[in-house]
Amino acid sequence: MSKRLTKQQFIDKIEPFADLILPLGHGEPRLLLDWLEEEHQQLERVKIHQILPVQQRDYMYGKMKGHLTHVSYFLSGANRQAYLDGHIELVPNVFHEMPKILRQSTHLSAVLAVVSPIDEHGYFSLGTQAEYISPLIGKVPFYVEVNEHMPRTFGSNQIHISQVQGYVEHHEPLIEVPEPRIREADLQIADFIADRVRDGDTLQIGIGSIPNAVTHKLKHHRSLGLHSELISDGIVDLVKAGVIDGSAKMTNRGKLIGTFALGTERLHQFLHHNPVIELLPVDIVNHPMEIAKEDNIVSINATTEVDFYGQCASETIGGTYYSSTGGQADFARAVHFAKRGRGYICMHSTAKNGEVSRIMPHLTKGSVVTTSKNDVDHIVTEYGVAKLYGKSIQARTEALIQIAHPKFREELTFEAKRLGFII
Repeated sequence: MSKRLTKQQFIDKIEPFADLILPLGHGEPRLLLDWLEEEHQQLERVKIHQILPVQQRDYMYGKMKGHLTHVSYFLSGANRQAYLDGHIELVPNVFHEMPKILRQSTHLSAVLAVVSPIDEHGYFSLGTQAEYISPLIGKVPFYVEVNEHMPRTFGSNQIHISQVQGYVEHHEPLIEVPEPRIREADLQIADFIADRVRDGDTLQIGIGSIPNAVTHKLKHHRSLGLHSELISDGIVDLVKAGVIDGSAKMTNRGKLIGTFALGTERLHQFLHHNPVIELLPVDIVNHPMEIAKEDNIVSINATTEVDFYGQCASETIGGTYYSSTGGQADFARAVHFAKRGRGYICMHSTAKNGEVSRIMPHLTKGSVVTTSKNDVDHIVTEYGVAKLYGKSIQARTEALIQIAHPKFREELTFEAKRLGFII
């Protein structure tokens, strides 16, 4: 019996009160979502659970209440305003715990995902994805959208036709996520970090213009490894230049390890049938004890503001929610378990065209702490690097003021003394 589904056959399989799990980014199945929206009146209180959607959808904005709604675990440009307007739920999480959270808080009714075409052995590949959906293979019903533009990748993201309840075919180019524009301040920050990366280190590089700038500054390094939640376009050049080869890694030697890939068609072509890339479940890639097996792990992420305690608010901007925790907290904790691990959290020294310091005595009201004062290692701005881990609050305050924008240093020093941060 064929497993190929018509629209009505697919809709008939969605039970009332179902919890549908979608992968993030490029794994988002556009045709299946179109069908759900078109026939939403046939659905009863169905929830779609997802991190980082790439397409804005009506169901996210309260237009299908009672039929189809959205639960987010990391906001993007597609659903950020929907959350701020009160149309969707946002669930706090650290990335490596996503499979556990889904198992405990949802019915796990089905996974809907994009896959590469079936191979001669009967396997589809989840392509750019592994993250929180690959641990569900064989345990949860999968409905997949076969797309010839999805690259075939390797790792723990293979799903056999026998593990698929139904499929559709929908061949169209994946939505591209271009690299963020790199500014001069990004390159200045990247210089500080590149100077501290040693040949043989294993990298975790987050998302954003500053982490992306770092990849442009590492082209003279050698024997670097990759153990990162994200594989992005910037990694491609480093592999092709022989900078990243994984030869000095402690685990998965010679392999580039990630849990998802996000970028452009150039990245997709690099991933396709590339035996060096392995995508593994997020509860492995991002688990602090797994990360710590890499003795020389270097974590590079970004934040929006830091207070004198060293608390990093990386998921809010000016006290308003912007994203979520993601994997930053996973890696910030993990580097301290590793023998020679180091963590760098980066930001521009100012915001609002230089009118506001991002280093401040206290976080903006409404801001959310992503990386705690106990886990933060280094803070980097275009004015330098402040080592915070193991330092007193007074020493942290003094170090942070030194890397603040010069025009704010006097004011910050005055406030630090007034509030008792500096004696």
